[in-house]
Amino acid sequence: MPQVRVVLADDSALARSAARAILAREPNFTVVGEAADGYEAVQLVRELQPDLVMMDIRMPRCDGLLATKLIKRERPAVAVVILSVSDDAADLFEAIRCGAQGYLLKNLSPEVWLEYLSGFARGETAIPRHVAREILHEFARPEGRRSLENPLTPREQEVLRLVGEGLTNRRIAESLYLSENTVKNHIKSILEKVQVQNRVQLALYARDGLPRTGEANQ
Repeated sequence: MPQVRVVLADDSALARSAARAILAREPNFTVVGEAADGYEAVQLVRELQPDLVMMDIRMPRCDGLLATKLIKRERPAVAVVILSVSDDAADLFEAIRCGAQGYLLKNLSPEVWLEYLSGFARGETAIPRHVAREILHEFARPEGRRSLENPLTPREQEVLRLVGEGLTNRRIAESLYLSENTVKNHIKSILEKVQVQNRVQLALYARDGLPRTGEANQ
């Protein structure tokens, strides 16, 4: 796993301290800055150019959702994982709409935190299935529905199914006997065809009644 430079954004100093202590267990994570509100987080991202921002939703002056929008507008390559005490699907859906690539519940154990973040750093996704189902209902509404104007090929359907199962590019490549570069190209094509913005949204899309092989070409 590559080295990951992290900014912590939470209005609670105790929560930031707890998050820093958890991350200290994994040598690949380095906390390079801490912010007490969204505006501070945006400024730190400008100054420090981290790889990852762990962003609380509820903060004064500028909440985590607005801060995520501002960060992704200026630094789209910076990953944002939302921190929340809520497993409400509406919160997760709004976070994804704002550009967040991950969502982590604060009440999970440190071991689960590290497992999630380590997988996230490797390009994996891990969203609870019961929450994912509710999010997909949101995507299925008329204003959020994605259409397949350009049908997926059978190979792209296979790749999409494995993305939905949470496999990394390497594991997808091994499963389908492809190179990782070929898998990346397939994923890029799928993102364009189903009109979603990132891998988290793609994983959610994959779980929303993925067509069986051949259906998309009928």
